[in-house]
Amino acid sequence: MNRAHKVRFSIDTAFASLALGLLLLTLVFPDWIELFFGVDPDGGNGSVEWAIVGVLALTTIVFAALARAEWRRAAAHEMQELKPS
Repeated sequence: MNRAHKVRFSIDTAFASLALGLLLLTLVFPDWIELFFGVDPDGGNGSVEWAIVGVLALTTIVFAALARAEWRRAAAHEMQELKPS
């Protein structure tokens, strides 16, 4: 895996991990948003938290798929380099 592949894979993996961490935090402790930002945009009914969970789930899936694609692209690139001419 060359440097460019490593960097892209690392970035995609980091964002997927961050989104997953925030997703789990929101599922376990949904009030962290109100405590951190000091606002209650949904008036306590939890709809904003569920919207955030949905967005974070989608973000996790997208970045995990991008990381997987980058891993596969790097593996294919290595196979091309190893092929005899």
